[in-house]
Amino acid sequence: MELSESHTEKARLVGSDAPSDLAVLKIGGGKYKILPLGDSDKVRVGDVVLAIGNPLGIGQTVTSGIISAKGRRTGLSDGSFEDFLQTDAAINQGNSGGALVNTTGELVGINSQILSPSGGNIGIGFAIPSNMAREVRDQIVKRGKVSRGQLGILTQPLTQELANALGLKDTNGVLVADVEPNSAAAQAGMKRGDVIRKIDNEPVNNPNSLRNKIAMTEPGTQVTVTVLRDGKEQDIKVKLGEARATRAQSNDQGGEPSEGGKLGVAIEPLTPEAARQLGLRGNVAGLLVREVDPSGPAAEAGIQPGDVIVEANRQPTRTSGDLQRALAKGGPILLLVNRQGRTSYVTVTP
Repeated sequence: MELSESHTEKARLVGSDAPSDLAVLKIGGGKYKILPLGDSDKVRVGDVVLAIGNPLGIGQTVTSGIISAKGRRTGLSDGSFEDFLQTDAAINQGNSGGALVNTTGELVGINSQILSPSGGNIGIGFAIPSNMAREVRDQIVKRGKVSRGQLGILTQPLTQELANALGLKDTNGVLVADVEPNSAAAQAGMKRGDVIRKIDNEPVNNPNSLRNKIAMTEPGTQVTVTVLRDGKEQDIKVKLGEARATRAQSNDQGGEPSEGGKLGVAIEPLTPEAARQLGLRGNVAGLLVREVDPSGPAAEAGIQPGDVIVEANRQPTRTSGDLQRALAKGGPILLLVNRQGRTSYVTVTP
């Protein structure tokens, strides 16, 4: 892996967790200062933060901003367990994986995604909270994988309209829309129509926070779920099951999405008409990049929509099969990219 000032160290992958988009790497070499982990639960909207990264490959950069919101979901990636901190600190492609620190030098988040119609920073960036990163790290280091608790229910926000229809006085809690047969919740006696008010005496505000709290609890743990049923609160003891493994979904659409999924791009063969639209001259041939997942490896390497992948590992790419064969070899892939008539090599790690 590349550190500051072009210094590189060999890194070993200890483990990864697709649902949270996190991985643990171990590096050797010299002695490094450890960035202390802060408590992301204590972060408040309006707190000043600094985002550190390598935007667009120009080198280590620090930008400043504030925490704009907490508990955000974006749906831009796998999205299984999203609980992002939102910030207006400038985050661009290449910042992903960088630190979001508070003014006392503590890590409160890991930069992950941006929301932008243009692909560039518009002041809406997202970071994985440090408390989620801590839990994922500890589990990976301890046993090489992440296990998550599961109730086995489908939930939805309790709106005022739903509350009125259910004869409730307020909208506090989360509505149980369905209970999976033979799940932990079903075995404990939870029912469709229950309103979950608390988990272990902590108030539940929305479905996302409920899911994340349960997910970060060890399978087999007994939790107390306080539900409102028929106008009365009752406590239900539930022994959590284990969440089934989920696969990360790509953001590819159209073209030939599966072959570019490992890179986080949607591709299609470059047609003469598309080449003319892009202003490409000469006999340019390759795979046209139609879309780029902002959180994917291609975006981290600076690949943009409109780029043409001419070669992969020094071999021409005329079809999706050419790219697929290069990806099948594993490891980083060397791409020759034509952007507005200019070519350059880019290394991407799928």
